[in-house]
Amino acid sequence: MSWTGFKKSLNRAGTTVLQKTGQIERTVDREFADEESKYRAFEKECQALQKDSKSYNDAMRAMTAAQARLAETIESFYGAADRTSDSAMASHAFKNAVQDLDASVQRELEAPYRTTIMEPLGKMNAYFPIINEHISKRNKKLLDYDAARSKLRKVIEKPSDDSTKLPKAQQEHDDAKEVFELLNDQLIGELPQLLDLRVPYFDPSFEAMIRMQCKFAEEGYEKLSAVQRYFADNVRDDYAAGQLDAQVEGVLQEMKELSICGGN
Repeated sequence: MSWTGFKKSLNRAGTTVLQKTGQIERTVDREFADEESKYRAFEKECQALQKDSKSYNDAMRAMTAAQARLAETIESFYGAADRTSDSAMASHAFKNAVQDLDASVQRELEAPYRTTIMEPLGKMNAYFPIINEHISKRNKKLLDYDAARSKLRKVIEKPSDDSTKLPKAQQEHDDAKEVFELLNDQLIGELPQLLDLRVPYFDPSFEAMIRMQCKFAEEGYEKLSAVQRYFADNVRDDYAAGQLDAQVEGVLQEMKELSICGGN
């Protein structure tokens, strides 16, 4: 930081302290405060959206990968018992189906998801540090303006024998006011425009996410539906009637009766 920059920072810190103690009047711009509040909400929402979108993508990858590992374990159970049984063939078909689904996610959904969702979100969030810098600069110029106005008022209320003090204070006041109002008006005018553009900007990403979710669901249904042909036609009816639950309970009871499971 240059010496001039250091002096400005020191003066602004002093102005802030004097405002807190009521010795310098603080400018209250409700119009800017309202627009900044809306912008801050948008900034927070975009950052959360980027984080949650990444979590969704990671979760989808983790789910299909875990499903593939689960299928391998199930196949090993049935394969060890009877490789020619309908259940063994079903477990093998299930493993192939989920492995295809896992590969499909990596091959067909990863790149489009990154291009249509993650990259637009990243680009939007990249603007916030730039905008925040403009807001920070505006706030610093406001402190300069408040300090110059207070100085001018003091010179007017207590005239000095030095005839150059009043014109100098007036010029400093006018310059500070002009710089502040330029930055302030720019932000008040452009922050609402930024928020108005968020819907058309995110429309394609929202549509892409819905389409990719539909594709994932359709492919999952298509691949897993093929596994059902290895099950007896009455399995679904038995499940609805609660007979499969009774079957599971019966097997669990047999396990409990084994001595190694605590049976007598």
